[in-house]
Amino acid sequence: MDEVFKALADSSRRSLLDRLHARNGQTLNELCEGLAMTRQAVTKHLAILEEANLITTIRHGREKLHYLNLVPIHQIGERWIRKFERSRLAALNELKRQLENGNE
Repeated sequence: MDEVFKALADSSRRSLLDRLHARNGQTLNELCEGLAMTRQAVTKHLAILEEANLITTIRHGREKLHYLNLVPIHQIGERWIRKFERSRLAALNELKRQLENGNE
């Protein structure tokens, strides 16, 4: 999990993930288009994302295609976000119940 959080901490890497979310299966050249980064910098960011298992790559002929891996992001949602939502949802449900009972 630490590698995932470290990878997500950088705005350039989040931007690359957003680009893959918009259109999965891009080459390095496609991912570099329109970015204010060198090809070498993009390659380094992609390596970090791949080490964190946030992206996977598949060779298709001479091209290397990059794909978003949603599993680690889903795990963050399950482990870190949803557990904090439960208490808020329970409190809202209790408030709703109390308000409904108060109106009777």
